[in-house]
Amino acid sequence: MSTPSGIIIIDKPVGITSHNCISKLRWILKEKKIGHCGTLDPMASGVLPIMIGSAVKASEYLVDHDKRYFAGIQLGLTSATQDILGEILSEHIGVLPSFEEFAAVAKSFEGEIMQTPPMYSALKVGGVKLLDLAREGVTVERKARSVNIYSCNPSQIDGEFFLDVHCSRGTYVRTLCADIGEKLGCGAVMSSLVRSEVGVFKREDAIVFDELNNMTVEEILSHLIPVEKMFMHLKPARMDEFFNRLFRQGQKIRLSKLRGIDGEIGELLRVYDENGFYALGEICEIDGKKYFYQKKLFN
Repeated sequence: MSTPSGIIIIDKPVGITSHNCISKLRWILKEKKIGHCGTLDPMASGVLPIMIGSAVKASEYLVDHDKRYFAGIQLGLTSATQDILGEILSEHIGVLPSFEEFAAVAKSFEGEIMQTPPMYSALKVGGVKLLDLAREGVTVERKARSVNIYSCNPSQIDGEFFLDVHCSRGTYVRTLCADIGEKLGCGAVMSSLVRSEVGVFKREDAIVFDELNNMTVEEILSHLIPVEKMFMHLKPARMDEFFNRLFRQGQKIRLSKLRGIDGEIGELLRVYDENGFYALGEICEIDGKKYFYQKKLFN
């Protein structure tokens, strides 16, 4: 059997790590070249894209995609980790805000906001993860950074409050919960988290993790999504055999020589040959002239 290549979406359950999902697929598929994109904490569930074979080269691009989450939020508490599992630091005394008050504040976070990454995160300072420093009791200053909350829709189910959040890369939903609680004046922690979308990949596309045990290799691979799907928002580029060969060799090609290919400096295009999609190309400028060159080769 030829080495499979593509993306499998796993619906990760609560209680296991993202690496557990990779290990499971490596064992079933007998394939070492597997990686995930966008870690989910053990308390979180939902969409976990698993890159297989040459598709692992696309991981850096999937990280940049927008995401959507459905998060539970509990008012009246603050914790060291900004979620319900962390050490409780404070508990509000008195009446908690109503759902209407909560909803109004939650909606106020829509748009471009500044967010300070939490200490309990995988971000690195001096090559060390903030998470590892936090576990040692060390706190370091973090710079607030711009993130975009495209929508933040509050809801109430059986008396519990929830947020449906569509956001840009780098957004921490538990920090959003904590910031909402701070603005309400009572504190808040994230009580649950489900990732429902990563870019074009949705939860309904996913294989439930526990179902892997009952599936054959062929059944699992039937869910393999071509890496091309990640880049359908980019313009296509097609060249004749001669220029495809130069492109594969890594040479920069004058754009004026390529019929039907044009764009802005820095623009990425998805590149095809007679066998289909095989690379990303980028338009660059050299001495005032536009060139097209290989940005990422997938096969």
